[in-house]
Amino acid sequence: MRTEPTVRIPLGVLALLAALLVYGGLIARYLAPLIADWPALGQLPVYIVLGVVWLLPLRRFLIWMETGRWR
Repeated sequence: MRTEPTVRIPLGVLALLAALLVYGGLIARYLAPLIADWPALGQLPVYIVLGVVWLLPLRRFLIWMETGRWR
């Protein structure tokens, strides 16, 4: 447990927000037009998968924010 504040946490939160904005922008720019003509029930699984995919690297990123190490 850390006893002193660290700058990694606010920088990590800002980096996470920036990465999510870029990720969302890329999805909206390139993928949304490709599946726009699909029925809603066809789009649903695609957006569910894309909504969960960004969580995969999050664990290591949060560990880095808390400890300064990637593992």
